[in-house]
Amino acid sequence: MIPDYIDQPLVFLDLETTGANFARDRILEIGLVEVDRDGVREWSSLVNPGVTVTPFITDLTGIDDAMVVGAPRFEELASALQERLRGRIFIAHNARFDHGFLKAEFARLGIDFRATVICTVKLSRKLYPQHHRHNLDTLMTRHGISAETRHRALADARVLWDLWRSWHTELGGATVRTITDALTRPPTLPPTLDPALADELPDTAGAYALLDANGTTLLVGKAPNLRQKVLAHFADARSNQPPASLVHRVEWCDAAGEFGARLQELGFQRRLKPIPAELCAWRLLQPEPGMFALELVFAATTDFGTATELFGLYGTPKEARQTLRKLAEAHFLCPALLGLESVKPGKPCTATRSGQCRGTCVGKEDRSRHNGRLITALAKLRLREWPYAGPVALVERDEFGMLEDFHVFDRWHYLGRVRSEDALHSCLERKTISCFDPDIYRIFLKHIQGKKLRLVTLPAGRL
Repeated sequence: MIPDYIDQPLVFLDLETTGANFARDRILEIGLVEVDRDGVREWSSLVNPGVTVTPFITDLTGIDDAMVVGAPRFEELASALQERLRGRIFIAHNARFDHGFLKAEFARLGIDFRATVICTVKLSRKLYPQHHRHNLDTLMTRHGISAETRHRALADARVLWDLWRSWHTELGGATVRTITDALTRPPTLPPTLDPALADELPDTAGAYALLDANGTTLLVGKAPNLRQKVLAHFADARSNQPPASLVHRVEWCDAAGEFGARLQELGFQRRLKPIPAELCAWRLLQPEPGMFALELVFAATTDFGTATELFGLYGTPKEARQTLRKLAEAHFLCPALLGLESVKPGKPCTATRSGQCRGTCVGKEDRSRHNGRLITALAKLRLREWPYAGPVALVERDEFGMLEDFHVFDRWHYLGRVRSEDALHSCLERKTISCFDPDIYRIFLKHIQGKKLRLVTLPAGRL
């Protein structure tokens, strides 16, 4: 008997896959339970993934290569599966996983798959906020639900249908409906934006740019959840105020995590604030033994990725000289020897009279002492030399292991992102050498110092 609260077609779906990465892994098994006013129907199928099933997946699911070698490929099931899903509320546990895999598989066939999605993890959190754990095994124990097996697609889809009925029995249909309506309510977007934007924005980390009717960038941002952050700009009264009221287009780029999101955000920011045309640094020279001098060099004519003995990064020569002058005052350095002022040979610099220079310029102090203070003063400003023999990739994975980004760098230059280790070579081949970007340098340095991302070394001699 179908409960009275089933007033729209539902499909409870679960997938087994060869792994957790959308780009690399494939669907191994599909199971679904269709529920509507006409009754409950079940359907499942193994899927030939076209790749080897690993021992880990076999241990987890019981599915091995022999079981799927004769199974249909996804493209053979796609048309019938589309019909089964069409017009139904798509319900899955950790729905981002199942919906994301299906969307990726359909996309490989040129099909733009969309659905109204309910995640039973999110729904459980809303219905039972007093509990902290909402994984499927925990929910089965909490609500007294059993299954003949776990990690098989149809069996897990049946568990979701049982959960759905249990929640309605425990809390009442009205309560569950109120929460599900809130979770599936389409966002309100200004008429200048395509309504499809709400479906296209991913629930992943990434960066975005809001553009006006002329294509001018109004605002740039990043977020751990692109969809939530972008749509929040158009919620409530904010949609009637700039910049939201001026937006005609939204551009975005997803990412596996914070590192990639920051890199993508910087790419958008460069439209508003390009790399300073006069980006410069101090280069330490030793024209003869025992003597040091500073030369101002510019990124436009000197590759900061390969140059050595560079100190500081400055947007203008004025900023560089101001910083150097402050260092001179703090460390009793001679401005004449630093090239900050010109004096005749044998004449003291202006700082000597005020006691800020210890007379190195007129022989009152040994030059080696001045050199020591200069090296100490510059130490914190030193630009790191590229610490690797060649290019490297920093690998970032999302918390579910579904997205994996390989960010490729060489000598502080960002060469781009690929989504698999196999594509690294093509990234190196199609690279373009851009101007040294001080923010790329800082972002990369921060993350290698934190050692939170896996690093892959690549063949040397690419730049």
